[in-house]
Amino acid sequence: MRKKTTTNRELGYIGLGKMGLNMVERLLEKGYSVTVYDKNVKSVQRIARQGARPASTLQQLVSTLEVPRLIWIMVSYQAVDSVIQELLPSLMPGDTIIDGGNSPYKESMRRAEDLETRGIHFLDAGVSGGPSGARTGACIMVGGERKVFESHKNLFRDLSVRKGFGHMGKSGAGHFVKMVHNGIEYGMMQAIAEGFSVLKASPFHLDLTEISDLYNRKSVIESRLVGWLQQAFEKYGEDLHDISGSVSHTGEGAWTVEVAKESGIPVPIIEGALNFRIQSGTTPGYTGKILSALRNQFGGHEVMRKAKK
Repeated sequence: MRKKTTTNRELGYIGLGKMGLNMVERLLEKGYSVTVYDKNVKSVQRIARQGARPASTLQQLVSTLEVPRLIWIMVSYQAVDSVIQELLPSLMPGDTIIDGGNSPYKESMRRAEDLETRGIHFLDAGVSGGPSGARTGACIMVGGERKVFESHKNLFRDLSVRKGFGHMGKSGAGHFVKMVHNGIEYGMMQAIAEGFSVLKASPFHLDLTEISDLYNRKSVIESRLVGWLQQAFEKYGEDLHDISGSVSHTGEGAWTVEVAKESGIPVPIIEGALNFRIQSGTTPGYTGKILSALRNQFGGHEVMRKAKK
């Protein structure tokens, strides 16, 4: 067992999906020593060729790290508990776990409380920016004890765009703020999709690619979302023929609506956007195509229309 002799520039990283791979690449580029684990061996081998230390088990990952250890988890929210349970026998008081995925905030509060009884620190970090943000600098919202956040502040700074990270409050606050962010995202995407559907149906034979570019030139609705829509039009054509009109959703919009109801706060825009996605499974259309195309552009989500048998 080795004790840290340098500042926190070493960590274990679990989960090498689109976000995880790009985030580890960024860390390696900034001089971090990173041990990685993923069930997908090819992903581990790929990032190992760039300088990461590969681990074939979670126990091996922990054993490579100096104490106190820092471990970043980037897996689906359904898998977080099982990963933590598998890590626990190898951890010791003073170690820190960061959950960088989109977990329900109440689960993050529970995990922090459970781990505190073992002397293990826990931070919940909501990460926005998609795969491109993970590589070039993300926006990160962190919950947990302030002193634990402060001890890992340089890590969040190195993973973020300039001034793109912050401590939101006690455990659960980071994932809560990210949850609401994603709920707002639902509403903004829905408004853009509906507006461009109206434009497409007009009698003017409008050039939607040109309009999306024009809207993004200092208009009031200038945004990354409008820019991504322009890229989607350029890639797939304005009819979005190969894009599915059925829109997937990953849970955060529903969680936002549930919390709003618990708080007695009406959120008709976000709730309407969520319901549209649910209903698009049986009633796909052009508005759904735009939403799917946007999800593909910023998150790399698979949205190609399934071929008919």
